[in-house]
Amino acid sequence: MSEQSPQTRQPEVWIDADAIPAVVREVICRAANRTETTTWFVSNHPLPLPNSPWIKKLSVASGFDVADHTIIERCQAGDLLVTQDIPLAAEALEKGLDAINPRGEPYSRETIKQRLNMRDFYETMRSSGMQSGGPSAFDQRDKQQFSNSFDRWLTRNRKPR
Repeated sequence: MSEQSPQTRQPEVWIDADAIPAVVREVICRAANRTETTTWFVSNHPLPLPNSPWIKKLSVASGFDVADHTIIERCQAGDLLVTQDIPLAAEALEKGLDAINPRGEPYSRETIKQRLNMRDFYETMRSSGMQSGGPSAFDQRDKQQFSNSFDRWLTRNRKPR
């Protein structure tokens, strides 16, 4: 993490990397290098990442929510979190981060409670034996939507060096 004062600190990007699609990881790495944005990939398994001063890897122990806790401990208000974990996104929003999922859909303070309720509802249905189809396969449209959303955030939040 940067040791700069809040006024000069560049926002950083945090990736909940255990379940991120490889194509999204590639988009993020290219953009991190292009914009010179410090980007942290946090996971409990090895990830193929390019060698770059802007791309950092935090390896954490396996275990329930270990990566999530590490991200929340280290991130700062104004940073961006990329995750499909809705409870983690809710925590990040409370801490003052922006958050988007790997399909580029933003999480917001106005809708996160509804998303948590829906997640809990579907979890209850699955645990009672109901089958659910899950999300659709990640496709080119999802990649483009993520790229656009991520680029908009980078453009809006980068400070002049």
